[in-house]
Amino acid sequence: MNVDRLREVCLSFPGATEQIQWGYDLLFKVGGKMFAVTPLEPAPVCLSFKASLENFAELTERPNIIPAPYLARAQWVALQTRDALPAEELARLLRESYDMVFAKLPKKARDKVSRGEPVRRKARGKNTAKKKLRRSR
Repeated sequence: MNVDRLREVCLSFPGATEQIQWGYDLLFKVGGKMFAVTPLEPAPVCLSFKASLENFAELTERPNIIPAPYLARAQWVALQTRDALPAEELARLLRESYDMVFAKLPKKARDKVSRGEPVRRKARGKNTAKKKLRRSR
């Protein structure tokens, strides 16, 4: 699946947004949380997305699909080639990724997405990080 078709699929989900982050990665998010990421420059993997526990185990046994670097502990998989999965199956798995991330959003954020309102995540300031550090001591 090429980037244009990927954008078409991912942005068709309610409240889905896109953002370029980490220099050249295109992220697809819902409620400020990512559900898929693809590099816009050549890289070892061409697409990563969240998978259910069952799908994670099944998918990573297939050729050209590996546990996603840095995200495998959260059951993300990475495709090493654009044709690792048929387009229809990939679209279904991307929707499942979106649904899993959406389900974990706070109720307020889910309600905003459902109403078509933008969801803004609160920025963590320096004071918040310091307070958290003090509490953990």
